[in-house]
Amino acid sequence: MSNSREPEGIPGIRSEAAPAVDPARVARTAARHAALAARVLPLPNLALRAGITLLLLYGLLGLLLMTASLAGLITPAWALGLGVAIAVLQYVFGPWVLDATLSWLYRLRWVKPEDLPEHLRVFVADVCGRERMRIPSFGIIDDGAPQAFTYGRVPNDARVVISRGVLELLDPAEVEAVVAHELGHARNWDMVLMTIAGLVPLLAYTIFRQLSPGDSSDSDDRKNGGGYVAIAAYVIYVVSEYLVLWFSRTREFNADRYAARVTGNPNALATALVKIGYGLAAAGAADPQAAEQGPRKRTRPLAGTGALGAFNMFDQRDAVGLVLTGGGDRTLDIGRVKGGMQWDLWNPWARFHEIHSTHPLVARRLETLADQAAALGQEPAVVFDRRQPESYWDEFFVDLFVAALPGLAFCTSVPLLFWLGRGSGGGLDLQALISNWSWAAVLLPLTALVLPGLAMIFKNRFCYRRGIFPHETVAGLLGRVKVSGVRTVPVTLAGRIIGKGVPGLVWCEDVVLQDSTGIMLLDYRQPFGLWDLWFGAFRAGQLQGQEVRVTGWYRRNPAPSLVIDRIEGEVLAAPIFCYGPRTRTWVGRFLVGAGLVTSAVMVAGLLAGG
Repeated sequence: MSNSREPEGIPGIRSEAAPAVDPARVARTAARHAALAARVLPLPNLALRAGITLLLLYGLLGLLLMTASLAGLITPAWALGLGVAIAVLQYVFGPWVLDATLSWLYRLRWVKPEDLPEHLRVFVADVCGRERMRIPSFGIIDDGAPQAFTYGRVPNDARVVISRGVLELLDPAEVEAVVAHELGHARNWDMVLMTIAGLVPLLAYTIFRQLSPGDSSDSDDRKNGGGYVAIAAYVIYVVSEYLVLWFSRTREFNADRYAARVTGNPNALATALVKIGYGLAAAGAADPQAAEQGPRKRTRPLAGTGALGAFNMFDQRDAVGLVLTGGGDRTLDIGRVKGGMQWDLWNPWARFHEIHSTHPLVARRLETLADQAAALGQEPAVVFDRRQPESYWDEFFVDLFVAALPGLAFCTSVPLLFWLGRGSGGGLDLQALISNWSWAAVLLPLTALVLPGLAMIFKNRFCYRRGIFPHETVAGLLGRVKVSGVRTVPVTLAGRIIGKGVPGLVWCEDVVLQDSTGIMLLDYRQPFGLWDLWFGAFRAGQLQGQEVRVTGWYRRNPAPSLVIDRIEGEVLAAPIFCYGPRTRTWVGRFLVGAGLVTSAVMVAGLLAGG
């Protein structure tokens, strides 16, 4: 049974008695929060982390330029000048290009501060007044999927963009916390800092291309050591890319902390992250006016108490998740929130995806906000206390093997073919291959040819299993830990289409479904990109507001999504790949068939070459 007791100081949040609590984790968390509240344990110095990252990035770049210069391979002034020129052009003209792009392609409209909801207008004016910032330009994307981001050049030139879904799915305190997060990016000069950090991989890659052996302007100097420097440049490029991603994640923590400080309410941002990042927002809880006038309105004194990479509220690839609630009201079910956090904290794929992302995992952001709430003497909204029941590394390694299987098969088959069919000149000779007409001489190379195709068939059968597609809810899928981008779950969801996967983008083929427990991205795929483009431009908009039933495969990498097999609704007729009231994607059958086609093409190519 669920426990309806509300933690003190966190109105509108319902807790749920959950099994498998980890007493050791509870004790460690309580001790840390007590130390934070007593000011014994300071919060991590995020500014120091950012400074060390920039120092390390430019130290690597300086070492590379010095080595290339001493070897006489390149002039540091040339490389630095080229990279800086590219970065400056992007920095100066980028905001204007984005202004035009968002207005033309994302159904964005710019609004005056007085056109914002009253509580938000007052909040923004108050924060900007205290922080001595100019009130940023605000844009609203007319789409029900939640998203927020900021861009610009300097704090006084910032643009903050939010979707209609943010205003509909969040309560006023949460909307203010989300906007405060975006203001934090502007106030902390993140646009400038990320541009400076991004120069390092750009310059390293430029040097690598200039010194690559295949470059048409190859010289004797490059032949004498240039290859080694090119390898070093590529290594530094890869390392610096990961450092920039880590730096971006640090800036996200900074913006979270800024939002918690100016609102005085870390829990508001925490619950907003749950609703946007995990998708836990109930259907029927989306009326902003009802949210302001209803009995659950949150009151707080205003004072004293990323569509675009690193500046989105989330990584754009992970922006649409799930919004967990305990029912038709606006109350978060903490048990379900913790269930959604399990994948972030336990599945090895979560950390794998995080190191390749501009944003931290939602669960880790919730943990840092819990620390900040404790430091302010508040009870955290979410404290994860569950015991991990088992290790998930065995599933991870199986998934990794399945994902790499076609590549492994190709790497095995090509050397085998050339060894079996080597001719007098050392190349592939079909006549030499079958000269004795033995079954082994024919079957072995044919087996080698079809290995990649068979591996592709196996992989796609593993990823897109057919059979029973049981009915589920968004919130019910969130607690699953044994799921990844490779290990999917056949499932059926029913709900209403509320927006597009990339909010407002006119040709986006993906859509967002909302049921009574949350929202989830529906990933629409056809064998050819033009089909996707056609559906996004001319058919996806017709789905808005429709009640649909969707069968497909639930996956998480790291945001949850459903790869569509079939959509059934009222008006979904479209030529070629849709019939009657159903829209069908052919991703599963196409990917399996692609394996057979690959094998046939390779065999035909070998015979033609013979």
